[in-house]
Amino acid sequence: MSGRKKTMIVRIDRDLCTTCASCTQICPEIFVLADDNIRVRIGEKPVPRQNEKACREAVEECPIEAIAVD
Repeated sequence: MSGRKKTMIVRIDRDLCTTCASCTQICPEIFVLADDNIRVRIGEKPVPRQNEKACREAVEECPIEAIAVD
């Protein structure tokens, strides 16, 4: 085992997302409401370690499970 911690990548299923914006309130460093869609500010880059907990909370609070983390 290498001892390296895995990185978190977050994705939004735009077909499911209803833009309730709960994620933008929980973790505004990662999620933003733009052009009537929720977007991931960091794109396909790993979530910074300091934002992982809030990002997981946003995933859990999404009422339609439109957010996923890898």
